Amino acid sequence: METKAATGTAITTSMGIASEELAMKSYLWMVLIFALILVLTLAAGCALAQQHSTMSMSTSASVPSSTLGGSGFGSGAAGAIGNGDLVEMSVFDTPELSGKLRVSNTGEVALPLVGRLQVAGMKAEEAAALIRQKFVDGGYLRDPQVTVFIAEYATQNVSIVGEVKNPGIYPAFGAHHLLDYLSAAQGLTPLAGTTITITHAGKSGEPERVKMTAGATPKPENNPEILPGDTIFVERTGIIYVVGDVAHPGGFPMDHDGELSILQAIALAQGTNSTAARGAARLIRTTPQGRQEIPVNLKKILSGKETDLAMRDNDILFVPNSAAKNAWKNFEAALPAAAGASVYRIP
Repeated sequence: METKAATGTAITTSMGIASEELAMKSYLWMVLIFALILVLTLAAGCALAQQHSTMSMSTSASVPSSTLGGSGFGSGAAGAIGNGDLVEMSVFDTPELSGKLRVSNTGEVALPLVGRLQVAGMKAEEAAALIRQKFVDGGYLRDPQVTVFIAEYATQNVSIVGEVKNPGIYPAFGAHHLLDYLSAAQGLTPLAGTTITITHAGKSGEPERVKMTAGATPKPENNPEILPGDTIFVERTGIIYVVGDVAHPGGFPMDHDGELSILQAIALAQGTNSTAARGAARLIRTTPQGRQEIPVNLKKILSGKETDLAMRDNDILFVPNSAAKNAWKNFEAALPAAAGASVYRIP
């Protein structure tokens, strides 16, 4: 009995020792795993810090000092600040100095700490640089980052006139281009020409002319930026008239760069009828000296024996009927027919 008791005690002691060793091994593994996680976390932190440092050095090398020094990241539209405009100023990490400012009738804004400052006539980035310098010179901030954005133009609008569906005066909010304002005016009318004249504010003697070709994607140079105070004028295209013995008499816009030949005009009128006197057609043209009548022989033009004349704005091409006894009386009827003709858009 004593031997069995001793054996039981020995087994119990061995099991206790084994349990302690297992607990110790588990603890050591946990410590090892925790240390490994800590090492990986530190390594990742070092890598991110190095990457951030590299990016900061790259940014400092590529961005002008005026931007880093505080003139802001984006300074609103390219237009100048005017009286009554609403200017939004933001000083990074200093919300008590940020806010919206209304430009007075004298062109000034009232700034915190600095006082009244003349900003009318300046671009947004110029005003931001001036405000920043005032904060630095006054000892209020060491190196502030100031952003100025023109949130609303009160007095400087954009006028759209001419051959647009909804002409009028449109507010200038931010930086926009020609196509933006044409879209705001609901597009062009059927009589719109290919030339658009832009008169910039303060440069009335230097208008900018842009060519817009129907059906073609506009090039960047034909979609200039429109600034507050600009005027957009969409010119009316020229109209020619084809009357007489043709399938579809009427008026037709000169969409093709303002050039349209006699044969093109006949084609727009869907050709002549079988009873037309093709050799006795006439071109009626109004000149400063009065009305001019030019004989046109469509037969010879079709066969290449005569030149296909170019038509001008308000020209009337009259094709008489071969059955008419008096071609001159038939010709005289061309004028009232042209006056009452419908104007069709070239497809």
